[in-house]
Amino acid sequence: MKIDTSKSQTLFPTILACTVHDIKNSLGIVLELIRQLAIKQQAGQSEEFSQLEFEANRINHSLMQLLVMYKIDSRKFNLDIDEYPALEIINEARAQQDVLSKLNSVQVRIDCNDDLFCFCDYPNVSNALGTILNNALRYTHSSISISAAEEEGYIKFCIEDDGEGYPEHLLAADLSDASDLDWVKGNTGLGLYFVAMIAGLHRHDDKTGYVRIDNRSSLGGARFCLFLP
Repeated sequence: MKIDTSKSQTLFPTILACTVHDIKNSLGIVLELIRQLAIKQQAGQSEEFSQLEFEANRINHSLMQLLVMYKIDSRKFNLDIDEYPALEIINEARAQQDVLSKLNSVQVRIDCNDDLFCFCDYPNVSNALGTILNNALRYTHSSISISAAEEEGYIKFCIEDDGEGYPEHLLAADLSDASDLDWVKGNTGLGLYFVAMIAGLHRHDDKTGYVRIDNRSSLGGARFCLFLP
C-alpha cells in the first residue's frame, strides 16, 4: 500500500496536536494519583512525591505550550483579554513553581503594588511567567526576585536571579524567530520563544508586547523582562 506523503505531511500537525491532547488527559490522571498517594504516605517520603509531582507538572506544562504554539501556527488561537491585578498574575506564576522553590530552598521575593493592573490573557501570561520562573529556579543559586511596574505605556514584569546569567547564544538570538534558536544543543530557549510568541500577540494602539533578556539582574545573574501594552 502506497502512502500519499503530501497528505500525511498536512495531517501530521493535527495528529500531533491530538496526541498531545491525549497525553495531557492521561497525565492529569497521573497527577491526581500522585496527590492521593502522597496524602497516604508518611511525612518522611513527602519530598520524593513532591519531586515526582513537579516533574509531571513540568511535562504537562510543556505539552500545554506545544498545543498553544500549534493553535497559533494553525491560526486557531485567540487571546482572551481582560483586566487583572499584576500581583495576582505574579502570585499564580509563583504558585505553579512553589514545589520546586521549596525543594531547592530558593527564596522568591515579590515586588508589586496592589493597585497595578494589566490587560492581558491571564492563563497564558501567568503560564508564560511560570515557564521563565521555572528556568530561573533551575539556574539560580539561592534567590529570585519577581517584580512588576508601569514603564512607558507598558506593564513590565521582571524575573531576576543570582545565577550565572544567560549564555551568549541566547543573548544574541532573536527570541521571536524560531530559526534563530539552537534546537539541537541543550538550553534551546524554547520557553523564551513561547513567551515571546504570547507577548507578541498582545497589542494595544501602536504598541506590541515583547520580551527582553540580559545579565543585568540586581541580584547578579540573569534578568528576564516581559512588556505588555
